[in-house]
Amino acid sequence: MTDLRVLTGGAESPTYLLLHGLGATAEVWEGLAAQLGDAAWVAPDLPGHGGSSALPSYSFAGVAAAVAGLVDPLGTVIVGHSFGGVIGLHLAGRPGVLAVIGLGIKVSWTEDELAKAAALAERPAPAYATREEAARRHAKVAGLDGDAPASAVTETPEGWRPTFDQRAFAVGDPHVAALLELATVPVLLARGEHDHMVTAGQIADLGTDPIDLPGLGHNAHVERPEALLPLLATAHNDRVA
Repeated sequence: MTDLRVLTGGAESPTYLLLHGLGATAEVWEGLAAQLGDAAWVAPDLPGHGGSSALPSYSFAGVAAAVAGLVDPLGTVIVGHSFGGVIGLHLAGRPGVLAVIGLGIKVSWTEDELAKAAALAERPAPAYATREEAARRHAKVAGLDGDAPASAVTETPEGWRPTFDQRAFAVGDPHVAALLELATVPVLLARGEHDHMVTAGQIADLGTDPIDLPGLGHNAHVERPEALLPLLATAHNDRVA
């Protein structure tokens, strides 16, 4: 069983299960959690990230299985960013899941991009002389600005390292189109207007209407957390329609 570091808050149903992107930690959801009022929310560090233990090997299905126990069977709306959005799609058939919101999922991969990701997974984790350098590395991988949370970096005999397990880069093509076909609950795919990882056209090619968040980039949930609130309202309306 994977040991997960989990942040929680609120008590009112449905529960929002917040899944961060590759290389990040649960702290990226602090802004959105502050917008949720009394609504229940759960935000784990995904396996191999932050304070959660690593997996022997990584696949989207394997990561999803490791966090599946966090789904509230009484009602859960999953909000996943990028890598976390794919994990959310893998959980779409789990009892209690009401809807999935995928933000900034990279839905189209070239062979070259997949090869580069696989090569990153083979590299040893870099070590740095200071915590500040390791924190900057964490921010670069996670696509964030500012300091890293305490769980994101650790001191080792070789120096300071990000806690992110780089082997997770080897998860491969997410095959989002196939996951959408299997989904039995409403799925919303959104992106920041300036997201360089995925275009509106690529989402539309999957047969679903893209939702653009004006003025935002790949980390829209960090840049302007309140911009996600209409998505949550839409997911609620879709699930009761």
